[in-house]
Amino acid sequence: MTINWDAAADTFDDEADHGLRDPGVRDAWAARLTRWLPGERAEVLDVGCGTGSLALLAAGQGHRVTAVDLSARMADRARTKLAGQDAEVLVGDAAQPPVGERTFDVVLARHVVWLLPDFEAALKHWCSLLNPGGRLVLVEGVWGGVGLSAGQLMAALDPLTESVHHELLSADPALWGKEVDDERYVLVALT
Repeated sequence: MTINWDAAADTFDDEADHGLRDPGVRDAWAARLTRWLPGERAEVLDVGCGTGSLALLAAGQGHRVTAVDLSARMADRARTKLAGQDAEVLVGDAAQPPVGERTFDVVLARHVVWLLPDFEAALKHWCSLLNPGGRLVLVEGVWGGVGLSAGQLMAALDPLTESVHHELLSADPALWGKEVDDERYVLVALT
């Protein structure tokens, strides 16, 4: 699936779960991130960050964030949101983020894995970017028949990780700003 993310940048935050403009939706995501991210300050790599909404929440919780997006316009919007935070925004491919030899405590991706041409290779690479005991936090789903089911993604993570926690997110309308009837979930995989 090919999407022109530069063209989508102007209206991307109009979706309640993208822009997190509604205080209730923002608070719901912040509460989830508190559970999924380490309790102590961590180095977080947000791949496919879009306009930086989750990166901003992570930075607001005291984490050092490196956010990456392929779209220069999305990255510009993320830089604006993250101004003044302990964060940097890079333009690059989510599957091969341009971070050199740096390593991270967390790789975070929301609604990204299903778009990658070789998601299994990306998962393997992301695991190589993790410090010992690091974690992948992957928010994914199946929307209108497209995407990756939790089972598919868990099978791909099995040989790469020590454990995977699966949490269904579809039943919590506070996260989406509305009721949803598709499969939306998070996998928190520990390496």
